[in-house]
Amino acid sequence: METGLKTALVTGASSGIGRETAKLLAQAGFQVIAAARRQERLESLTRELPGIIPRSVDLSQPQDVEDFCREIRDRIEPITVLINSAGYSIRGGLEDVSPEAARRLFEVNLFALIRITQACLPGMRRFRQGTIINLSSIVGKFAFPFSGVYAAAKHAVEAISDSLRLEVRPFGIRVITIRPGPIASEFNEAATQMTGDLMARTDPDYKPIYEAYGAGIGKLFSSLNIPGPEGIAQLIVQAGLSPSPKPVYTSGPLVEEILNPRMQMNDEEFDWFLSEKTGLKDRKV
Repeated sequence: METGLKTALVTGASSGIGRETAKLLAQAGFQVIAAARRQERLESLTRELPGIIPRSVDLSQPQDVEDFCREIRDRIEPITVLINSAGYSIRGGLEDVSPEAARRLFEVNLFALIRITQACLPGMRRFRQGTIINLSSIVGKFAFPFSGVYAAAKHAVEAISDSLRLEVRPFGIRVITIRPGPIASEFNEAATQMTGDLMARTDPDYKPIYEAYGAGIGKLFSSLNIPGPEGIAQLIVQAGLSPSPKPVYTSGPLVEEILNPRMQMNDEEFDWFLSEKTGLKDRKV
């Protein structure tokens, strides 16, 4: 991250990784624009640390995003550090995910990321420097059953990041992808709330599959130590401060257990591997 112009924008700053990242950047001397939907959380953050500017914006609402992007473009001093960390998940087989729910998830996890990045790029180009850090996930490279919509959004974040990295490198702009495993935060609680009572509304055909998957994934997670968001926030800031950051950083649970095998196996091998890990191998209904 640049030592001259020290204005950072962090989305999803009201909780989890985004909140911890905003705090670390403020402590490092950055002026931090903390963007999120929950104004009261942002105000709490500003009371905790000086140098944080709260901006309430609902990333699921395109007009709200456009208004926010206009504010970014109109700034005299550009944003040179952008942390796209906003995102959430929903669960369910594809038949059980409504178009409205899928559309809202993509608005927050992907389309808002694209629009906010587009709003920051002109200022970065003008000064020939900038750092963009996009928060992906290990599921940006594979998909767990019943999480396909969320994984699809993270696959798209990976593609946008890989393409953008090559497009803007000639302008001195760095693009970094952070790919964490599961994190102990409000993320899981929010996913449960956004998903709703899945078992009550699914077709009876799916219930034994959901149950088998629940048992399989429970077994997979039972031996894991799930860390809090602080470690990923530290990784984000360390990567951004590096004079020569790597394109992608991975960290956390299931990197060794799932992500690395995905990188090493062919598609057929990994299909069988993941079906066994998730309790769905040879399952018939």
